[in-house]
Amino acid sequence: MLSHHPRPVCLSFTALDLPLWSVLETSATLYQRENEQFHLLLTEPWVQERADMPLPRTSSEITPEVATLSGNQTPRLLWLEISPYRVIMTMQGNGQFSYRHFWEQGVYGISRYWLQGNTSGNEQLRLRNFTRSLKLIGGELPHHLRVEYELWSGKVQLGHYVMNVEIRH
Repeated sequence: MLSHHPRPVCLSFTALDLPLWSVLETSATLYQRENEQFHLLLTEPWVQERADMPLPRTSSEITPEVATLSGNQTPRLLWLEISPYRVIMTMQGNGQFSYRHFWEQGVYGISRYWLQGNTSGNEQLRLRNFTRSLKLIGGELPHHLRVEYELWSGKVQLGHYVMNVEIRH
């Protein structure tokens, strides 16, 4: 039986070998599909884009002008299919960029990125990821997910990453 639970969520990505990190705090809906199988659906807050202004690299670089950009707004829908054994994360954006990651402990999965443009249609980029660890913590409902993985293009490693999802109750 499908049941849903609205929850505040903190989702973070960190690169362990590159100066990259991102944190998203928003509300989400946690759907319980079956025993130990869940869907987490969240909408990323509006992202402001302006080509003439670079994105801030640190919180000290966020000025009032950066915080109130008047460029195009782009909502993004994140959908995570979660179990203790595998995670699939799909991001559907504003028609410009989408991706899907498949993670399973000890397995090479696929990360796909779609770029939609005005040229020849949809362009797809496929990378491999190796899931070092996948941990889902919680009782009846999960409250923490951690996925540690490497991203690969052919024989070149593109980084070592950690995704944490904290589901507050």
